[in-house]
Amino acid sequence: MTMHHNFLFDLDQTLLDFHASEHKALGIVLKANGLSFSEEIYQAFKAYNRSLWLELEQGKISRTELFTLRFVDVLSWCGGDAAALDPMKVNDDFIKTMSINGVLMDGALEFVKKIKSGIGDARIYVITNGATVNAKGRIASTGLDRYIDGLFVSEDMGVAKPSKAYFDICLERIGEPKASCIVIGDSLSSDMLGAKNASLRSVWFMPAGDVADAMRAYAIDFCASSFDELYEILKRWAETEDRIMRK
Repeated sequence: MTMHHNFLFDLDQTLLDFHASEHKALGIVLKANGLSFSEEIYQAFKAYNRSLWLELEQGKISRTELFTLRFVDVLSWCGGDAAALDPMKVNDDFIKTMSINGVLMDGALEFVKKIKSGIGDARIYVITNGATVNAKGRIASTGLDRYIDGLFVSEDMGVAKPSKAYFDICLERIGEPKASCIVIGDSLSSDMLGAKNASLRSVWFMPAGDVADAMRAYAIDFCASSFDELYEILKRWAETEDRIMRK
């Protein structure tokens, strides 16, 4: 039986530009509700939203709490009559608006095409903690869906990155050994920690800060700062695994 090369890609800030979609959708939704929108409001929302996702990853809050909390405060910053608005309804509108406004990271589509054509037996999976409708919609709106073999969304799975349980479900559904899988993502706290927890190989994409220290702390195998560099790393990894399998 042929063993595939299974690439487990994070979605946001790895293949899709989450912040570009977030910016566009927030502006549309706030203006549709008669509220003001500015770069200052977006930056405040972005920072708060990120802090809430970190709390979710750490098990401190639920998804429902995250979705409600992130709009309770932002509505108060925007002027207009926000008192009558339901934060959860605004959140639902926000997610739906994001889902039809996917934005690719520059070069991402060409990159996944290259993976499929240039690395034998390649399978591309997406691993994400986002909302299902948001993830599926943005993937489809950018054309990435034509190159993806599977999508693992925490909302459907009942567990989230970086938990080992999340990756155990991914591996069970992929149905191939850990040695055939490698995790690629931008987040230390979600992707790299998740790979470490699950004892999977990993590539930290677009690393920043104290890279050497982070690589030790999270047991990261490789780093890549561009899609060209990432492709070469993944191709070499696949070729190495092929040689091991032939022994």
